Amino acid sequence: MLTTGQGTVAHRRVTPLRYVPAVARLFLSPPDVGPRDRELLLDAFDSNWIAPLGPHVDAFEREFADFVGVGHAAALSSGTAALHLALVLLGVEAGDDVLVPSLTFGATANAVAYVGARPVFLDSEWATWNVDPAMVEEELATRARDGRAQPAAVIVVDLYGQCASYEPILASCAEYGVPVIEDAAEALGATYRGRPAGSFGALNVFSFNGNKIITTSGGGMLAGDDTALIERTRHLSTQARDPAPHYEHSEIGFNYRMSNLLAALGRAQLEGLPAKVARRRAINAAYRAAFAELPGIGFLPNAPGGEPTNWLTVVTLDDPTPVREHLEALDIEARPAWKPMHLQPVFADCEMRGGAVAEEIFRRGLCLPSGSSMTDADIARVVHGVHEALRG
Repeated sequence: MLTTGQGTVAHRRVTPLRYVPAVARLFLSPPDVGPRDRELLLDAFDSNWIAPLGPHVDAFEREFADFVGVGHAAALSSGTAALHLALVLLGVEAGDDVLVPSLTFGATANAVAYVGARPVFLDSEWATWNVDPAMVEEELATRARDGRAQPAAVIVVDLYGQCASYEPILASCAEYGVPVIEDAAEALGATYRGRPAGSFGALNVFSFNGNKIITTSGGGMLAGDDTALIERTRHLSTQARDPAPHYEHSEIGFNYRMSNLLAALGRAQLEGLPAKVARRRAINAAYRAAFAELPGIGFLPNAPGGEPTNWLTVVTLDDPTPVREHLEALDIEARPAWKPMHLQPVFADCEMRGGAVAEEIFRRGLCLPSGSSMTDADIARVVHGVHEALRG
């Protein structure tokens, strides 16, 4: 009981008030899920196939390989796991060099370090913002001329939903006998000269992280045409267990397989991929139209010969910081372009060829909300915020 100046009152339990913002935060690229995703998740749950592997994993691998246009695919726990295994499968070892675009997410270079190899960073080209084919050719030709060992692999990354310029890159790598790994984590659904992203490398890497164009919450895929390599992927990713009634291991393996639950979600997401791509392209077009008359604002170019997904719309500004900070004040997430790997402290001692283009993209690039679940009102909110910031 509580005593007041007016007498005794009964003590009441007060439920704390929960803060609900008047306007929800706009995220850069949130998951886009719906009834079909729930349906297949519940199917996996009700089947009691909860642990790794199961019928949805098998089906997801088949359907994904068919979509990308390759022979085989192995569903894994992350895109990073796929990068790591791709290097292992191609025989990249401690002391080897691997060519890597400097303008990329850290996982691309981290995977090289996982196997004890050294990343050698290359600059980007303005046409695609991906690795410069001339830099690839120059690096390989210089090594041949100087009698230096060629890199054990080249990792080519498809940034922001756009394929790299594969025709000259593949020609250079074939001439010098260097295998290509395609990191298509950001570009599922894009094409280059009519061919799908994730079909150009000896091995091809995908990510289904929560911010990707389709998601399995966390997950990835390693795909390719070499049956033996994908079968070995499945072996290594399940702890490299040998055939035996007991647990027998002749080599080191990894716990990298995808669960049946997540694969069920992946199958539903893959069904909806064309619609998600179409929506992101429409969002990109809306931003381009809305900012057409604003001075000093540009966009990641749509490269000739390719059709991007516009996974993220990236604009360029002389100084993106005030715009980013103003959007943040409006509870709108925006993010700088990738910071080049050669500027990262952890890779400061690595070789770098060029660098001016990647540095300029980082200095001027700003990623805007681009999720396929964005409404027209969401787009208008971002547009209004950018106009406010640029016009004071």
